[in-house]
Amino acid sequence: MTYVVTEACIDLKDKSCIEVCPVDCIHEVDADRMVYIDPDECIDCGACVDPCPVDAIYAEEDVPAPQQPFTLINKVYFKDKGAAQARVDEIKPPA
Repeated sequence: MTYVVTEACIDLKDKSCIEVCPVDCIHEVDADRMVYIDPDECIDCGACVDPCPVDAIYAEEDVPAPQQPFTLINKVYFKDKGAAQARVDEIKPPA
């Protein structure tokens, strides 16, 4: 199991989750429209869930059905950032 960042984070990037992560598995760069949790680094502690001001983070098995694409987007990001970023733009086109 891992935690997944979903659509509510797009263009917000509050970063409260990054500050509380004990293993620094939540990544963000300026070019990204959201933050991403590395499923290989996540220790499933859940520390990131409550600080998120928009409830964008879920345990993988609890991701709501409409947000399921973000499970794959978070995984793909760490292998192909461009593909993940393009998928985010498809789901929610930039303003």
